[in-house]
Amino acid sequence: MPIYEYACSDCGHAFETLVRSGTVPQCPHCQSTALDKQLSVFATTGGSADPAPLMAGPCGTCGHPDGPGACAMH
Repeated sequence: MPIYEYACSDCGHAFETLVRSGTVPQCPHCQSTALDKQLSVFATTGGSADPAPLMAGPCGTCGHPDGPGACAMH
């Protein structure tokens, strides 16, 4: 079951959802099925010789999908 990202054409709400085969996803905000599938963004690492800049800090810069400070490292 893949996770897809959508934007609702009716209300503009952006969300991601698990899509089972044979089901039609709905907007969790307005229950519309008029959805635009979005391109998913994935992370990759560069060829940096120093891995320190890629490491997450305890200040909310870990890249948690709920935003800065959501990783509970306060």
